Amino acid sequence: MKMIQLQLPTTVFSSLRKAPEEFVQEMRIAAAVKWYELGEISQGKAAEVAGLTRAEFINALSRYKVSPLQYTEAELREELERASQ
Repeated sequence: MKMIQLQLPTTVFSSLRKAPEEFVQEMRIAAAVKWYELGEISQGKAAEVAGLTRAEFINALSRYKVSPLQYTEAELREELERASQ
């Protein structure tokens, strides 16, 4: 595993009412959720980035109001065609 150091002003922890460890974990989850929402990474990889199980990641998606089902319009059309055959 790679270790990355990130410098942040100490005021961010108090403004978000989080200890540094909680803040870092929430940053990992937020980044993973956004990358998943943008289609940059799969749900499994996003859960890994977030440091969560897949079920926990799906719960996090709900907290961030992001659908666990990410389909492009073309993928959805293809899926519907297959289902109607």
